[in-house]
Amino acid sequence: MKRALITGITGQDGAYLSEFLLRKGYEVYGLVRRSASSEVIGAKLRWLGVEHDVRLLDGNLTDLSSLMRIMRDVKPDEIYNLAAQSFVKSSWNQPLLTGAVTGLGAANVLEAVRLEATNARFYQASSSEMFGLVREPVQSETTPFYPRSPYAAAKLYAHCMTVNYRESYGLHATSGILFNHESPLRGIEFVTRKVTDAVARIKLGLTRKLALGNIEVRRDWGHARDYVEAMWLMLQQDQPDDYVVATGRTTTVRELCRVAFEYAGLNCYDHIVIDPDFFRPAEVEALRGNAAKAKAKLGWEARISFEDMIREMVDADLRRVETQSK
Repeated sequence: MKRALITGITGQDGAYLSEFLLRKGYEVYGLVRRSASSEVIGAKLRWLGVEHDVRLLDGNLTDLSSLMRIMRDVKPDEIYNLAAQSFVKSSWNQPLLTGAVTGLGAANVLEAVRLEATNARFYQASSSEMFGLVREPVQSETTPFYPRSPYAAAKLYAHCMTVNYRESYGLHATSGILFNHESPLRGIEFVTRKVTDAVARIKLGLTRKLALGNIEVRRDWGHARDYVEAMWLMLQQDQPDDYVVATGRTTTVRELCRVAFEYAGLNCYDHIVIDPDFFRPAEVEALRGNAAKAKAKLGWEARISFEDMIREMVDADLRRVETQSK
């Protein structure tokens, strides 16, 4: 039985990856930063019904000693570094924290692997935000990076350190450059959940308006359930490498709103309000990924459509909001 260690196990990707690995017969361990109540910490794992099937361990990406201790105790075969300060907007308000957790935190995990788990296979969650001010209309593994936020800059540091540890120490260290991926487990601060939650509240008569920023930006949106499978496939390869994971299709926030509101029988233009406070200081106008390498080498491609994903999220938020309002 293989052992997997997941940092960020209580987030969207960590929860779906836990579910996926448990079905594969893995023992799953998760790093937990004890900064909230157990009800909050395990909410996403509970949603998927796997809370009691994973083993949660106290630790912190900023504390190398805790990471080394966990590596010694768990002796993982695979390590998935998904933890980060991952909300792009907040990274301008907390640039040093974002750098310490998202950037240096990844370097700490790599160093702990080098010192205590040399034979383990390591996955780094890189981000399409690293492309930023895009240099090519469709981004692949060879597209130059141009980060436009503290979050993206921190992710790029973590990405480069993963490559460096692979080349310097011979670690089986792989990066997945994941484009936007969503689900009913996405945090409410992200635009997809913000929209679907608002649709549910408007449909149930609890509110009337949804405030958004730039609704003309375009993103390549896939489903997190599809994307965690790509993470696992990367670590099954004989040689470590870097892979773009994307659908190859872009959609505007405006279109996202149209799909979500129409599914609930609403007209989005009756409810959307543009608020300048939600515009980014430096915008990433469009991202579109080329996952040809992942398809050719991993046999991976996205299966869940954008429309089906948004409808699933609306349904989930309708159930949640209705339950909460009773």
